[in-house]
Amino acid sequence: MTETYYREAQKLAQRETRRCVAAGLSPCLSVMDDFIPEERSMRAVDLGVIEIPTEFLVGTKTRSRVNAFAANFMPLLDPKSEFGEKWQRLCEAHLAEGIREPILAYEYLNRYYVAEGNKRVSVLKYFGAPQVRGRVLRVLPERGPDTALYYEFLTFHRLSGLNSIEFSHPGGYAALQRLVGKGPDEAWTQEDRRQFSSAWFYFRQAYDSLGGGKLRSTVGDALLAYLEVYGYPSICGKTRQEIRSAVASVWEEIALQQEPEPVELRLAPREAPRPGLVRKLLSAGEAKRTKVAFVHDGDPASSAWTAGHERGRAYVQRVMGGSITASAYCGAFDQAPEQRIEQAIADGNTVLFTTSPRLQTASLRAAVAHPDVTVFNCSLNSSHRYIRTYYARMYEVKFIIGALAGALGRGEPIGYVADYPIAGQIAGVNAFALGSRLTDPKAEVCLEWSSVGGADAALARLLDRGCRLFSSQDLVRAGREGSRGLTRVEKQGSVNLATPLWQWGSYYEQLLRLLRDRALQSEYQGSPRALNYFWGVSAGVVGLRLSEALPWSARHLAEVLESGIRAGSCEPFRAPLRSQAGLELGPGQTLPPEGIVRMDWLAENVLGDIPAYEDLSALGQATVDSMGLPRSRGGDAG
Repeated sequence: MTETYYREAQKLAQRETRRCVAAGLSPCLSVMDDFIPEERSMRAVDLGVIEIPTEFLVGTKTRSRVNAFAANFMPLLDPKSEFGEKWQRLCEAHLAEGIREPILAYEYLNRYYVAEGNKRVSVLKYFGAPQVRGRVLRVLPERGPDTALYYEFLTFHRLSGLNSIEFSHPGGYAALQRLVGKGPDEAWTQEDRRQFSSAWFYFRQAYDSLGGGKLRSTVGDALLAYLEVYGYPSICGKTRQEIRSAVASVWEEIALQQEPEPVELRLAPREAPRPGLVRKLLSAGEAKRTKVAFVHDGDPASSAWTAGHERGRAYVQRVMGGSITASAYCGAFDQAPEQRIEQAIADGNTVLFTTSPRLQTASLRAAVAHPDVTVFNCSLNSSHRYIRTYYARMYEVKFIIGALAGALGRGEPIGYVADYPIAGQIAGVNAFALGSRLTDPKAEVCLEWSSVGGADAALARLLDRGCRLFSSQDLVRAGREGSRGLTRVEKQGSVNLATPLWQWGSYYEQLLRLLRDRALQSEYQGSPRALNYFWGVSAGVVGLRLSEALPWSARHLAEVLESGIRAGSCEPFRAPLRSQAGLELGPGQTLPPEGIVRMDWLAENVLGDIPAYEDLSALGQATVDSMGLPRSRGGDAG
């Protein structure tokens, strides 16, 4: 009987050899000594005896047995050879009582190379064992960009003791730690590991049965996509079928993870297709209005952000009242936000605008549960397939305001109060700083953050630094006095000079008209990626109000720049551009939209820093978590 097993394993080895040769790959096991010098192996760290994921056992330490196995660890030699007979005796032992003696293996970049026990690994792989018990010696690679992800794994492994999960991109391990409810440095208990391992086993089965092996992304990437929708509790203690059903419901979200660029930015409204005669006749007969819900995390009486979106809702109700009914659902966080969204859907709304990044997760879950409802979330750089996101390129107006500040600054330091270190905000800081250098090559911008200690404290710090001209809050909090936009502090008080405008009414009108004309549906169906609408001055969704206090020359400058941005001839992020770290765009280069969205660096003339996550207010941390933006300092301008 064991000889039959051996011959079946040998056939698997021969098949793997043919596959590798046809693909131009080596048909042999990888040999660690071929790429790791012996002196480095001598400095390996002893991890003791651990469970090794079988799939991560990929080679041998030395060349002594390399010709006995195919690349999949299946045996190649004759079953009557000494090697074949030993393999069969191990097979008998495994079937009788299990292979108990641990192997000896070296680990490098979370791949394992067997020093003792190659035949044990071969037998266990043949029978589909998920893990192999072994004493492991870890060889550490040099630190660098290519090993950053591995060093993130080492931190996660130290906390969790898990080595079976991998991600394609940096940040995955920290995201998993957060999604399972653990703090950044919180260790896992044995019960935590047991619960996760059980859920991971069923998740992997569901992933494989649904065709996950055809995806280029990892199972870990798929798990993160799933957890972002349903949360970790949804996968704990569930049956195999329950998990498979849940995984199937978010498969487009999982498949999205394999895309090199999962987010597709739409920078301007696309012209809606002209309706044919049949469509016109059908439209004429459609008396039923579309019910549109605006779900806010705050209340317009206390939140200027919510008040702005409410003005947008009132605008579209006024200009499109014949075809829509627009209702508001405020204070989503007064209860669980999912409840407020479900209430809006139960009321018959088929289009939802959730107007805060903090509502993104609840929006995503609602979109998965209600595929007949179209959900938009006001956020940026969101790689979610089931919702569309929208945001405004406010940095275009910030560039103009920065140019005004440079022209009016008379060489004095210029201040800037930013809210949260997220996409859009960081771009706004840099665009302002670059605009100031356009009109004053020596201009410097002092940066403070309202999410670190509050807006009043941030402004006070700027005044202490000698700033009398600064870009302050874009939106004044309800019930409070304050300046907006570009402001100069004078002896008799503060004078507003220019104010950026969020034109939400125009944004909502254009989105709803394109949705009505099926243009947005065709965009969604024609792209495998997540759609982010990132419109700006050219779409009329951001604007600039100039004060009469501005001199004529400054007003003319602003109008010329705005006209150039609208026409596409003026680009804020165009060389010369240098970051604080000294990295720069070369001559004639322009930073692409994706680079603007992912900014985690500051321009060289910004005097300040991106705050550390732990220094942010609770609301600031929640906003950064929702937007999924970088928390690093410095960065690359390229």
